[in-house]
Amino acid sequence: MPTYNRADLAFERGEGARLWTADGRRFLDFGSGIATSSLGHNHPHLVRAICDQAAKVMHVSNLYRVPEAERLAARHVAASFADSVFFCNSGAEANEGMIKAMRKAMAETGRPERFRIITFEGAFHGRTLAMLAATGNPKYLEGFGPRVDGFDQVPFGNMNAVRDAIGPATAGILIEPVQGEGGVRPAELRFLRELRATCDEFGLLLGLDEVQIGMGRSGKLWAHQWAGIEPDVMSSAKGIGGGFPLGAILAKEHVAKHLKPGTHGTTYGGNPLACAAGNAVLDVILAPGFLDGVDRVARHLWRALVALKDRHPELIEDVRGAGLLLGIKLREPLVNTDAQAAAVAEGLLTVAAGMNVLRLAPPLIITEAEADEAVDLLDRALRRAKAALAPAKAAE
Repeated sequence: MPTYNRADLAFERGEGARLWTADGRRFLDFGSGIATSSLGHNHPHLVRAICDQAAKVMHVSNLYRVPEAERLAARHVAASFADSVFFCNSGAEANEGMIKAMRKAMAETGRPERFRIITFEGAFHGRTLAMLAATGNPKYLEGFGPRVDGFDQVPFGNMNAVRDAIGPATAGILIEPVQGEGGVRPAELRFLRELRATCDEFGLLLGLDEVQIGMGRSGKLWAHQWAGIEPDVMSSAKGIGGGFPLGAILAKEHVAKHLKPGTHGTTYGGNPLACAAGNAVLDVILAPGFLDGVDRVARHLWRALVALKDRHPELIEDVRGAGLLLGIKLREPLVNTDAQAAAVAEGLLTVAAGMNVLRLAPPLIITEAEADEAVDLLDRALRRAKAALAPAKAAE
C-alpha cells in the first residue's frame, strides 16, 4: 500500500554502522532503522542468539511458560525500577498497554472516573487510533473519524499548563523524556522531576515513553535515570530487540497487579525468538563499560556537531538532543528532507524529524572515528544543499 515515501535504496547487507546496497554503494548508517538497530548490523552475538533460538523453537504462544521471556523480564526488573514486565511487539502496542494499565489501576482502586491522560504537544506515541489521539498531531488524525477520548495535550515543558490540566478525571501523565519525531527535544531534567512530584501530590500515575530514547541511547539504560526519578510505568521497544520486533511495558507492582488474566494479551509478544534477541542485546548493553562508552562517544559527537553549527551558522540554528539521539535544527529555506537527501548523496543515512530537524540516531556501537566521519559527511552534505539553494535564491 502507498503508506511510505521510500528512498530508492535497497540494502543487501550490513556490518556494524555500515550498510551496502546490491549495486555496491556503501553508507554510514546514522539512522539505525529509526533508533532500532541498537547494536548495529550483523552483530555476531545477536545473530548467533537468534540463529540458535530459531533452530530450537520460535513461537509457542503465551498459553505456556516461555523461559526466554522469564529470563529477560527478570533481567529488566533487576536493572530498572520495575517489578514486572509485559512483552509485546512494537512501541505503539507498548504505549497502548501502558495506557490500559494506568486506567485499569485507577478503576481497580476505586477511581474509575479517572481515565484521562495528560500528554504533550510535539509528542509521538504511535499510529493506533488511541495513540494518534495521545500524539495529537492533526495531520496524523485527519480522516480517521472521531478522535479517541481521554487525552489532554499541553505545551511541552510548561509546568503551569500541566497543573491547570489536572482535573477529577485525570489518571496520569505520559511523556517522552526526549521527543524524537517531534523534533529531538529533550525535557529538562528539572521538568521531569517536577512531573514526578506533581503525580505524587495529586495521586496520579507517571508514564514514560522511552521507545526511542531508552535502552542505552541516552548513555544510561533508561533516560529518566539522568533525572534521578522513577516512573510508575514505562514503554520500551525499538532498540530493546536490536532490530528484531520486540516491545515491553515495565511497571511497578501497584500498576502491574491489576492486569490480571483476561485484561490484556498478545499472540506474538514475548515469543522465544524475540526474547532471545532481547537477552542478547542486554548482554551487550549491560556489559561493564558499554554505557560509559556510549556516553563518551555521544559527548564527542555533540561537540563536533556544535563545531559544525559554528561553520554553517546560516544553515544550522541549533543542535539538540541527548546521548546518541541528536538533532540538527535547520534554518529555512533549507528543509530537513533536502538535507537528508544531500546526506544520502554523500553516503550518510539520517532521519528527518519535526520542526525542520535532521535526526541522528546511530547504532550504540559507533566509535569516535565514525562520529567524526559522519560530521565530515554532514559538512559536505550541507555544502551540497547550500549550492542547490543558490540558483533558487538567485531567481527570486
